[in-house]
Amino acid sequence: MNKSTTDRIEKQIEIDAPVSRVWQSITDSQEFGQWFRVNLEGPFVVGEVTRGQITYPGYEHVTMEVIVEAIEPDDRFAFWWRPYAIDPNVDYSAEPRTLVEFTLEPTATGTLVRVSESGFDGIPAHRRDEAFRMNDGGWAAQVVNVRDHVHANP
Repeated sequence: MNKSTTDRIEKQIEIDAPVSRVWQSITDSQEFGQWFRVNLEGPFVVGEVTRGQITYPGYEHVTMEVIVEAIEPDDRFAFWWRPYAIDPNVDYSAEPRTLVEFTLEPTATGTLVRVSESGFDGIPAHRRDEAFRMNDGGWAAQVVNVRDHVHANP
């Protein structure tokens, strides 16, 4: 079930692996970087900024910057960021951030991963629709990337 509103993107995928393995792939900054395609400079720490260069072809000029909101072991990982802030000539610092949340739930065969990103209604109108569209497609791809990463690295 993947659904979206104008303010919130929601994606989910079931991964044939234990919650603990999926949790590690999402919250360990090195593993996160492998499937997300970002070279993060340090670990995720609640209340702190983590940043790094995107390594996805065509976006290498982009620095990803997140502020970690929550690390609730085997359950919820959340961070704030500025969605689709990719133009190096634009200062996005006055814009509000959106909240990205990963929640994990054990299933009979593995782990259900839910990803949501909310707060798009606060993004400036002139770029809100494109940011939403790009991140909607981005999260659809990223849930598959994390699944493939976990399956390739049991």
